[in-house]
Amino acid sequence: MNVNVATIQFEPTQFRKEENVARLLQLASQAARDGARLIVMPEMATTGYCWQDRAEVAPFVETADGATSQAFAAIAREYHCYLVFGMPERDSVTDIYYNSAVLVGPQGVIGVHRKTHPYISEPKWAANGDAGHQVFATEIGNIALLICMDIHFIETARLAALGGAQIICHISNWLAERTPAPYWLNRGWENGCALIESNRWGWERGVQFSGGSCIVDQNGIILASCDGGDGVIAAELTLSVENPSLRKRRPELYQRLMTNTFVWNPQDFFGLYGGDPLPVAKDSRIAVAQFHPASDISENLLMIRHWAEQAKARGAELLILPERALTGGEGRNNALAINDEPIQCLLKLAIELDIALLTGFAECEGQQFYNSALLVSSAGLNAHYRQIHLSENDKQWASAGNQWVTCDLPCGRVGILLGEDLLVPEAARILALEGCDIIACPALLNTPIPLAHTGTEIPHAWPIPRGADPYHWLLPRVRAGENNVWLAFANWTPATGMSFGLSGVFGPDTFAFPRTEIKVPGTDGLAVLDVTTGSAETAYPNHVVRRKDLVLMRQPHYYTPLVMPSSQ
Repeated sequence: MNVNVATIQFEPTQFRKEENVARLLQLASQAARDGARLIVMPEMATTGYCWQDRAEVAPFVETADGATSQAFAAIAREYHCYLVFGMPERDSVTDIYYNSAVLVGPQGVIGVHRKTHPYISEPKWAANGDAGHQVFATEIGNIALLICMDIHFIETARLAALGGAQIICHISNWLAERTPAPYWLNRGWENGCALIESNRWGWERGVQFSGGSCIVDQNGIILASCDGGDGVIAAELTLSVENPSLRKRRPELYQRLMTNTFVWNPQDFFGLYGGDPLPVAKDSRIAVAQFHPASDISENLLMIRHWAEQAKARGAELLILPERALTGGEGRNNALAINDEPIQCLLKLAIELDIALLTGFAECEGQQFYNSALLVSSAGLNAHYRQIHLSENDKQWASAGNQWVTCDLPCGRVGILLGEDLLVPEAARILALEGCDIIACPALLNTPIPLAHTGTEIPHAWPIPRGADPYHWLLPRVRAGENNVWLAFANWTPATGMSFGLSGVFGPDTFAFPRTEIKVPGTDGLAVLDVTTGSAETAYPNHVVRRKDLVLMRQPHYYTPLVMPSSQ
């Protein structure tokens, strides 16, 4: 099904609700006259955003079926279309206020989403949303609503996709970043949903908002966008009934998503009952190597030695090597058993150089084959992981693993993934919930292709970047930030076309600029970065990688559908 949609970018003026609503009605009518069947407006578009307290916003709140909704519903009836807008909502029974998104159609109010993850401002006056993450069926497709901070969390958009959403309408007052923001693009792409983003722009009480409203198809391709200024942008979306992006999921292995391990001080939690304490916090240095493995194992061992010696010379404690770095790209042809001589050579190299080495390899065990990774150090064989989420190509020769793997090293708790796992948002999240400081990912990935940004005219204050960036949307960077982990990503060299390269170590805080990361943008190379898990001198975590601020804000009571057997 094809559907014409539009997004409105708008700068509301605080304390002038009637003027704001009048301007929004004008812009929405324009979009409807031009043929849009779905029209999306920003978060808190009717009133502005930066309210000090409940008393200050009180004159401007109304119920979800109030006069403003009725005014937008009149446009929906006249043009037979659907509209989404943001407003401060008052519950008529409890008199509680919410930051809400309202969906209206020709028949009136269809649905309301109350923001589940308030940002810094809303707790001054609004409660956390209590209606979960619903999907609303309409004649133009299944529509989910998210508000600003909601989309930072992998679970919200995933719940929408599992609920059958074809379109995610994300309304926001996004700030402090060039837009379209990587989180927006990632959530649509990884869930196979089109995304309509309506963001405000301009200034309010000293806050600079980012604009960048856009329309993105279900493959993560930006169909239309704008930078600053009021206006309407439109595009035609093609919607599918089936959602192949959900087929890789292994919900039987996702029960950890239902827990909230960072509610308590993690240094207490993980050491409870003398069980599994986190490694002592410290500063460390880790490295990733990018190269093209050969079809000859002995040649690969020489390359691994070369990169290990370079990493050790630069002070690295841990080196991550690419997927199948030991056995090459031919799948089962060079597969090794865990006790074979090349594995012993790898272990001897780690002991000789006193460095931890994580490498990918094709593994055989009897008649079974796996896409695997092995972590060795001077202490011996530390960890052995078999890939849980297989690519379509690897399904032709490999069986899937069934066990998440973490390992404690002096540099921190390390969780292991392999390339395709990184495409499935649940995988890195589970390792974060296991207390990982570092996610190490040997990879052979050529999708999603990193997206460039041409720069923005929005006058962000330094150090927020405004210029062009060839790697604006980069998957491992997003995975690192949303899980508050150091993510060490070792990809193949891009020259072969099998990989987009860009191996690197990516920092745990995507709100921080300049970014704490290092990349290998070109051919073969080594990236080395100083990382930390904080200071050992305090009983409470003093670094985001141990506090996991974003992970702490999760709301697992809504997440049961994430662990239900898949119907895909």
